[in-house]
Amino acid sequence: MAKTKSPWLQPHLLKLNFCLLSLVLFSSANGYDGTQMNGFQSLTPWQEFFHRPTGSFLGLMNFMYWIGMLVAFLFTPQISNKWGRKIGLWLGVVFVAIGAAIQSCANSTAPFVVARGVIGFGAGFWGSNAPLLIGEMAHPDLRGVAGALYMCGFPVGSSVAAFATLGTLSYENSWSWRIPSILLIMLPCLAIPGLLMIPESPRWLVSQGRTEEATRILVDWHAAGDLSSPLVCEEINAIQVAIAFEDEAANSNGYIDMLRTPGNRHRTFITVTLGLWGNWVGIGVISYYFTLILNSVGITDSRTQLIINACMQVWNILWSVVGAMLIDKLGRRTLFLTSGAIMLVSFSLVTGLSGSFAQTKSAAVGIAVIPFLFLFYAGYDISLTPLMTAYPCEIWPYKLRSRGLTLQWIVGVLGASVNTFVNPIALDAIGWKYYFAYIAILIVYCIVTYLFYPETRGYALEQVAIIFDKDSAVVGEEPEDEKRVTVERAKEILKA
Repeated sequence: MAKTKSPWLQPHLLKLNFCLLSLVLFSSANGYDGTQMNGFQSLTPWQEFFHRPTGSFLGLMNFMYWIGMLVAFLFTPQISNKWGRKIGLWLGVVFVAIGAAIQSCANSTAPFVVARGVIGFGAGFWGSNAPLLIGEMAHPDLRGVAGALYMCGFPVGSSVAAFATLGTLSYENSWSWRIPSILLIMLPCLAIPGLLMIPESPRWLVSQGRTEEATRILVDWHAAGDLSSPLVCEEINAIQVAIAFEDEAANSNGYIDMLRTPGNRHRTFITVTLGLWGNWVGIGVISYYFTLILNSVGITDSRTQLIINACMQVWNILWSVVGAMLIDKLGRRTLFLTSGAIMLVSFSLVTGLSGSFAQTKSAAVGIAVIPFLFLFYAGYDISLTPLMTAYPCEIWPYKLRSRGLTLQWIVGVLGASVNTFVNPIALDAIGWKYYFAYIAILIVYCIVTYLFYPETRGYALEQVAIIFDKDSAVVGEEPEDEKRVTVERAKEILKA
């Protein structure tokens, strides 16, 4: 497909890009939750209200969010494939709003824990649908960057949560944590105007036999209403070919199809490992238990902890956006491998300095940990933040894209669940020595990504099949004449 000049600034694409960037805010819930719970541990009223939770009970309070997401994933692929991508996003809005209301009004531990499960349930619908709609609706020249920007909403949510808890630090009553609980729904609500304006995925419409409607959308949103645009014809024909081929090749389009062919098994391996990397490279310790890490190196003042945490989230926004913008310039593999090297070096230094502080109790050594925590996050942000959902959405064909993304989330949530439950116990038991487990995982991450993660830069969404399916990919074939969309046919559709 021919490249569009200045695709970010074309007048007809400004509305589309506004809608896509609005959907990015749906990923803010995950980032907000982790930082919010981390910030709560620095708030004396929250600690007193919940009787200073530690160890397994603190893990359970974090764990419930991920349990809610897992339950949602039982339904999200079916809803997404049967009723479209947008309905799941609206369901997420409803459930997260209900959960935020329950959490902010909690008068005991039980409703607080239940609320966290409800919030996670709603966030599961967002995670399974927003990346799909972004990737399938984005202009071809912006698909890679737009998809990568989705998870950049994660540090935006983290940043808002960090400053919200910092702002309520001086409150000496339960409003110190109730106000941040209410603000959980703020960023997702800002996405609603974009959700109202954006149309349904053209790829989903074609899969439902609504090709004319999909063509109208692509002409209006990708070609400024230009009936003679060859871009729309290329897009719609490629979509028809890919979906028709998948209909013939797959029996059920269920999870079993994800293992039927060598290409799908390769995709599944990438999806599963990527889900694990998202939480098992050390980020689970730092994001949810940042306060415990700072305590372990002698930084115990609540205000200092919250200021460091807030600065960390702004840092995350910067580097995740940098990574997303470089996705088509440097490529996916370069970002994955650079990320692994940075994380491995920085986490090793954090481990060494933490061990040194445990022996010497030197304040200088404890403070020296902080810049390497920032460096670790920069490494994580340039690849795993933007590519966590963008890469699975690229590598899976349409019929399995929703299930592939859901599988990645399921593995990620299971990994996060283990982390949130086990990490506080391990940190209480062996402290900084627990970090060695993550150094080993980071080494494996570097090896696996080097050997098994292919480059997808430069391929249209339907063309990525060439990388995985080789000779069996049919992305270059034309649909039958009676189904082929030509410029003349597009004009007839638009006039109808």
